[in-house]
Formats: sequence, C-alpha cells, structure tokens
Amino acid sequence: MNAFDYWSIAQGALATVVLSVASIVLGVPLGLGLALIRWARVPLLNRVVVAYVSLIRSCPAVTLTLLIFFALPQFGISLDPTPAAILALTISTAAFNCEIWRAALINFPRDQYDAALAFAMPRTVRLRRIVMPQIWRASLPGLVNEMTLQIKSTPAVAVIGIVEITRAALRVGARTYDPLPPFIFALLLYGLVVFVLIKAQRVIERRQPEEARA
Repeated sequence: MNAFDYWSIAQGALATVVLSVASIVLGVPLGLGLALIRWARVPLLNRVVVAYVSLIRSCPAVTLTLLIFFALPQFGISLDPTPAAILALTISTAAFNCEIWRAALINFPRDQYDAALAFAMPRTVRLRRIVMPQIWRASLPGLVNEMTLQIKSTPAVAVIGIVEITRAALRVGARTYDPLPPFIFALLLYGLVVFVLIKAQRVIERRQPEEARA
C-alpha cells in the first residue's frame, strides 16, 4: 500500500463519519419523539409507531437502502446516493432508538410526573425538567451502543455507490491484490471512531453527577 491507498481509505472513513453523525443527529430525537408517542398512548399514532418500529427493526439496512434509492423514484422522488443513505440509516436507527427511550420511560417513576401535574406545571416544563434528565441518564449507554452499531452498519449503503471505509478498503485490496493491509487499516479506523464515541460517553457520564449537584 502506498500513501494514496491510505488516503483513499481515510476518505472512506470521512464518509462513514459524516453518514453516521448525520443519521445519529436525526435519529436520536426522532426515536425520542416516537417513544413519547407510545408512552403517552396517543390514539392511532401509537399503533402507527408500533407498526413502524416492528417493520423497520426486521428490515436489513441494505434492503432498506435499496428500497429507498430505487423505489422512491417510482413516486416521483429521486434522491442522490448520499441523501438516500442518510435517510435509510436515520429511519433504521430511529426505530431502535425508540425502544431504548421507551425502556427508560417505562422505568421512569410516574408518580413524579403526576406530582408535577398536581402543581399545574406545564407539560413542556414537566418533560424538560423532570422526565428528560432522568431518562437521558438511563438511556445513554443504550444510545451509545446503538450509535456504535450504526457506524458499523454504514457498509450497507455501499450498494448504492457510497464509498465508505469497507468499500474503500475493498477497492484498494482489489487493485493491489493484497487485501490484508487495507482491511487491517480499515479495522483500525473503525476502532478509532468507536473509541472516540465511547470516550465521549464517559465524559458525559462523569459530568452528569456534577450537573446534578449544581
């Protein structure tokens, strides 16, 4: 492998990070919104969310990516590979994030919410000051775990032409007829990205007790 080969795989790593960050930024709050709908048992919407989560969790990311990229044009919606990949990854991770948030909401002591309701605290304030701080702490490990899985799911979007880490390593290995070095380098890059994510989780967890005391 020469310097250009390493640079090619590094560019693939950049694509992986961009796709992962974009889908995580969109998928985490979307998953929270879906979980709140289920927690509140909103009529009709609750059933729609249950069907959505069940369907998406059973659908492989590569199948979802192909469906979005090739099926949407049939309805007059054509997406470039990058937006299609972000949409597919967001839809996928939102379903899993929904269940992580919902588990925290189920374990949330409802009497605290009812006590705030008794004092006529507005709903948005109840969610922001009472519910969210507690379910955020409970959900953080599961959310970070889902984020790491999301990063490792990005090779699925290579089927629509996205060159991420694995696709870039595959190209270099095919050109050099020596696949081991590029895939070892790709593995190191994946490890670096996940290490940064886990490090951020630990920093957030250390800061939470300080914020609670403040």
